[in-house]
Amino acid sequence: MTQRTRKLFGTIVLLASIAAWCILAGALYANFLGAAPWWALLLFFAVAGGAWFFPATWIIRWMAKPDEV
Repeated sequence: MTQRTRKLFGTIVLLASIAAWCILAGALYANFLGAAPWWALLLFFAVAGGAWFFPATWIIRWMAKPDEV
């Protein structure tokens, strides 16, 4: 697979994963943290936002691999 094709698929996967991550975090908030204190919500969304970094890094590294000769 060429780098150009990986970038196309990677971009689509990144956008889909952002949407899925937001839906998951929102569902967790709505179902379990609705009445939590402000500091717990701040901690939850900071951790949820930071945790998305790891899957995004894997996708971006895969996209940036050079073409095989």
